[in-house]
Amino acid sequence: MSESWIVGINPVEGALANDPSRVREILVEQGTHNPRITALVDEARRLGVRVHSRPRAMLDKVSGHARHQGVAANYEVPAAKSEHDLADLLDTDGALFLVLDGVTDPHNLGACLRSAAAAGATAVIVPKDRAVGITPVVRRASAGAVDRVPLIEVTNLARALRDMKDAGVWLTGLAGEAEASLYDVDLKGKSALVMGGEGDGMRRLTREACDHLARIPMPGSMESLNVSVATGVALFEAVRQRGGKP
Repeated sequence: MSESWIVGINPVEGALANDPSRVREILVEQGTHNPRITALVDEARRLGVRVHSRPRAMLDKVSGHARHQGVAANYEVPAAKSEHDLADLLDTDGALFLVLDGVTDPHNLGACLRSAAAAGATAVIVPKDRAVGITPVVRRASAGAVDRVPLIEVTNLARALRDMKDAGVWLTGLAGEAEASLYDVDLKGKSALVMGGEGDGMRRLTREACDHLARIPMPGSMESLNVSVATGVALFEAVRQRGGKP
């Protein structure tokens, strides 16, 4: 395990709410009067986490000059989840997985994780060699979602997709050129939504592993959506079909 700095109010709140035992200490900017930070400090002290008041320059340094909002937490990063963890989730009734094939922009990954957590997704699956990993930017963009939904890094995505199919998970890949509409695909059972990366979309083997290809209907003049926006649309279509339940 390694240590990292989590910065920003939402990410630090998420770490305290979901995994406080890994929060080693919290730094708060001297002179801050933000009521949310005051409440965060009270909760940290209740949990036995050390809190220190420090100059803004120190928070700028530990955050890499990212926008920290006056608070940063030193966090023990757990080991990344892997294929073994995925196997334990495949028998979950009504499981809903999100597969991201090559999303490398940390803001996009963070936004996808946020949507996945909001939709009650079972897990988010990424290829180990084509993903950005959990960085401070990802944590901030996810608004704490990295601590609420499992992120599973697999060595071989095509093999992981085959394992999912063998376990009865139906794979729906999102592709702009697909004939079927996403809204005509049944997403009520064990399902996985498969999204391509920012540049080239899904790789060939990923595309071939999908049971269906579907598109998001776009009557306007744009040909595509940002991957994080498309992810949100697709996940909440699954939620809608399930009657508002994950």
